[in-house]
Amino acid sequence: MHPLIFITGTTSLGLLFALQEWMDSRMWNSHYKLSLLLQAWGAQYFIWGVLCWIVWWTLRSQIYNAGLKKMLLLFFPLSILVSVMEEAIWVLLFPRLPMGKPPMPFLQRLSFHLDAELIDSLVIFWSAFFLFRGIGYYLRYREKERIAQQLQSQLVYAQMRALRMQLNPHFLFNTMNSISSLMQTDIAAADLMLEQLSRLLRITLHRGDAQFIPLSDEMEFIEMYLAMQDRRFSGRVRQQMSVDPSVHDALVPTMILQPIVENAYAHGLSRLSANGLLSIEAVSHGPVLRLAVTNNGVGINPPAVKNGGGVGLSNVRERLLMHYGGEHTFSMLQIDGDRVQVVMTLPLRFAASPTEQTTGYGA
Repeated sequence: MHPLIFITGTTSLGLLFALQEWMDSRMWNSHYKLSLLLQAWGAQYFIWGVLCWIVWWTLRSQIYNAGLKKMLLLFFPLSILVSVMEEAIWVLLFPRLPMGKPPMPFLQRLSFHLDAELIDSLVIFWSAFFLFRGIGYYLRYREKERIAQQLQSQLVYAQMRALRMQLNPHFLFNTMNSISSLMQTDIAAADLMLEQLSRLLRITLHRGDAQFIPLSDEMEFIEMYLAMQDRRFSGRVRQQMSVDPSVHDALVPTMILQPIVENAYAHGLSRLSANGLLSIEAVSHGPVLRLAVTNNGVGINPPAVKNGGGVGLSNVRERLLMHYGGEHTFSMLQIDGDRVQVVMTLPLRFAASPTEQTTGYGA
């Protein structure tokens, strides 16, 4: 509804009518000059464009919300007034029209044109009125849609933040429980675990509400977490990490691997007295990032494991669904008897700027 665009559009419509009348006149052997028709029709619709835009600009809220009563009491008299005003301006601009008639004074020419064109003028006014009204409906629909989308995004953000906050006390409780058990057997190891825990919490606080981080940052967190677990299990678990260098800056949801690794220790590796194995792999397959965590132990027969490992895995599933919808997969399978593998595939997306590699995991 910019005035330049609207008035240019109405004037262009008038020029098209002028061209149509000129072509009709040639078919009927009349001799109207194209330049005169262009001036007359162009000026008429230019005036209509200006007047209609002024009406919209001054009365747009009433146009958008007018009921039948207001249309009859306000806009119908206004339509007659605007039609008369438009004809008066146009008659002043073209004193030689109508052609083929003897010269007439202004009021007589105005009366002549009103008799011929008042109905057409009312049609133009009401066409503009309902056009503006339709624009009003469209704008309100778009505004409601925008507000609904904003509320939906705020709801999703709140849900994601709640899920993230759910992980922190869950992780903290389990880690403190591990430190407590170490206090009875190895005070030095418990002290070191407390120091490592403080580093992990510092990283968590530094991330704030970030929903996505580069894979390298996630792996740095996992490395420190695994160092704590290695201290707790006294070398009973062999840890392997393999990350394709090409996915170093791939974006992943924050703390997406830690609950899976924690689940591997809680329901598999903690039941072994020796020869535990934990493997973490990250590779790309075309447009897909594949993350896999494999561990040995007792398989997935125990109910706690079979049902998804409690808070951690259900949290991961919910966050993946909210982030990616149907664009991800999540599976937990038993392979080779006592080995369990959790595999996630995500859309491969990258950080805007590369990050420096500060972790020690290998390719």
